[in-house]
Amino acid sequence: MPEIHNVIGFALVSLGMVLTPGPNMIYLISRSICQGRIAGLVSLLGVVAGFVFYMLCAAFGITTFLMMVPFAYDTLRIAGACYLMYLAWQAVRLGGRSPFKVKELPPDSGKKLFTMGFITNLLNPKIAVMYLSLLPQFISPEHGSVLSQSLFLGFTQITISVTINAIIAVSASTIAIFLANRPIWLQLQRYLMGTVLFCLAAKMIIEDK
Repeated sequence: MPEIHNVIGFALVSLGMVLTPGPNMIYLISRSICQGRIAGLVSLLGVVAGFVFYMLCAAFGITTFLMMVPFAYDTLRIAGACYLMYLAWQAVRLGGRSPFKVKELPPDSGKKLFTMGFITNLLNPKIAVMYLSLLPQFISPEHGSVLSQSLFLGFTQITISVTINAIIAVSASTIAIFLANRPIWLQLQRYLMGTVLFCLAAKMIIEDK
């Protein structure tokens, strides 16, 4: 098991990223509003399958990579921090689009909903960077098996993402109506998440592991 401060740090990064609008959130909200909560949850199962796929690939790949190229950590650290800053900018920039401004989607079967959720997640660059650039920074090889730490952190991220996305899928219609009448809340959410992501990125850059 990773050190507790690494688990907490990675959990905060995971929370910040899942709350930042991206392909997964936009697709789940659109599907939930257009076809209902059950359709949103079925789509979420496909997204979860994508998480598991990335986690297993990254866990085994990171184990081999860090053993073969120990000094690659700094490259991953800088790349991850830069991407967090990019997400922070996307959250606060003028003209940012709310994921609750959905586009109409036609009704689809459960199989297609699952498949589309899976593909949407596989094509989401945020998830790839999460596992390949951010996760290694919270692993301490001297604290135990790199593989077991990678899997533990991966399941931590999946648990957080599934919980938040399930709440969003179930509450999508209510949240959309609330934000449509109170745009100031949407701005506050964007600036809050942008600030959190920027602070995490700065911390990752200035700290040496």
